[in-house]
Amino acid sequence: MGEAETPSFEMTWSSTTSSGYCSQEDSDSELEQYFTARTSLARRPRRDQDEPVEWETPDLSQAETEQKIKEYNGQINSNLFMSLNKDGSYTGFIKVQLKLVRPVSVPSSKKPPSLQDARKGQGRGTAVRRRTSFYLPKDAVKHLHVLSRTRASEVIEALLRKFLVVDDPRKFALFERAERHGQVYFRKLSDDEQPLRLRLLAGPSEKALSFILKENDSGEVNWNAFSMPELHNFLRILQREEEEHLRQILQKYSRCRQKIQEALHACPLG
Repeated sequence: MGEAETPSFEMTWSSTTSSGYCSQEDSDSELEQYFTARTSLARRPRRDQDEPVEWETPDLSQAETEQKIKEYNGQINSNLFMSLNKDGSYTGFIKVQLKLVRPVSVPSSKKPPSLQDARKGQGRGTAVRRRTSFYLPKDAVKHLHVLSRTRASEVIEALLRKFLVVDDPRKFALFERAERHGQVYFRKLSDDEQPLRLRLLAGPSEKALSFILKENDSGEVNWNAFSMPELHNFLRILQREEEEHLRQILQKYSRCRQKIQEALHACPLG
């Protein structure tokens, strides 16, 4: 497995919370889709004492990596060990907690993905005309078996693929969370960062480091992440909003003009 070109993923289901499902066509609720975009325009207030922080990620020699893996395996209370490969890479498990606020989309011709579907690794459809939206279980936890060179973007794609999610992976982001001195810190991983390497450097403690999948609300709308039907819907909604604002402005000035004219007529001549 260590010499394989393609990273291997395995996932275990660790949540008993059920999902909520609702059927929608590809045109979906336009207002709901637009709301999704508009909520990305501004940063939401953080609930925790979250601050960006840079972790130290030193480069390890082969001997240091081997020693780190031995120390890591000696601290865990499960069989989720790390293993060093002949080529110098290593494999291990990362746990990802899902904290998604909005529903995800799957092909409506498919049944909502079950645990069995996820284990079979069924791929996402290439052309989707109709979709079903559903909420992933709140605070669901997934364990992925990955290589040390597996990138954060590949972890996101693997999670979506396991559940047949057809949403653009760029709509999601992988974050790392840490607790230090009573404070909670978050940092969004770049696409090329290697989560298993970060896991090894931080050790197995979830307080020292944990991974969370969230919506990629960076403060700006990534319009390239939306499909053409969604973008056309947004344009139609913007036009309706513009027309409504214009109507309200015209009404406001018309009422004001009418009151001024009434006042003029009421004034005595001379």
